[in-house]
Amino acid sequence: MDKDTVYPEKAVITTAKEHDRNQLEVLIDDKDAMYVFDRGYVDYERFDRMTDDGYFFVSRLKKNAVIREIESFSLPEDSTVLSDKMVYIGTTQKRAENIFRLLEVIDTKGNILRLITNRFDLSAEEISEIYRSRWAIELFFKWLKQHVEIKHFYGMSETALQNQVYLALIVYCLNVLIQLETKSKKSLLRITRWLKASLWKPAYKWLRRFEEPSSS
Repeated sequence: MDKDTVYPEKAVITTAKEHDRNQLEVLIDDKDAMYVFDRGYVDYERFDRMTDDGYFFVSRLKKNAVIREIESFSLPEDSTVLSDKMVYIGTTQKRAENIFRLLEVIDTKGNILRLITNRFDLSAEEISEIYRSRWAIELFFKWLKQHVEIKHFYGMSETALQNQVYLALIVYCLNVLIQLETKSKKSLLRITRWLKASLWKPAYKWLRRFEEPSSS
């Protein structure tokens, strides 16, 4: 699959008052995966458990985190990473037991970000790029909010609400599948609009759209 094509593999629906952090361990179930999450999920005890259990992660560290440097790694002259270190994180009273890797990188707005990971076998640039790819998650939810229309709910029971949200996710996945199967460079928004306009028309009229030049 192309690295720029993303789709959800698993979803867990919770009530609005429940913190997302509580669902992190529910979603972590594959030791072959690399888990990437924002600083809202930072938890030193969880970092230790993930490391001890053989799960890999990279996350953004909070500004108030206490760092004790153990070793600093050299970087290529053309590296976009500012620093690459082996560190302990946390205070004396609340410190992670494992040694982690801390990278400082610059985002697209010029801000310095501190990334923490338990992955030492990848280059600093690879770790930085992995975290940068997390932006695709934000784009997914932005697309979902803007283009998957859930303007009102058809039922107020827990099952009805979950069914409608899952149907919205299925719509997104089907659009991605269409994009992949047709090898189309058309945007998901364009594909969705074509589908809405062709709902009650023969399928060949909708499929013919994919053969039109991109400028159409």
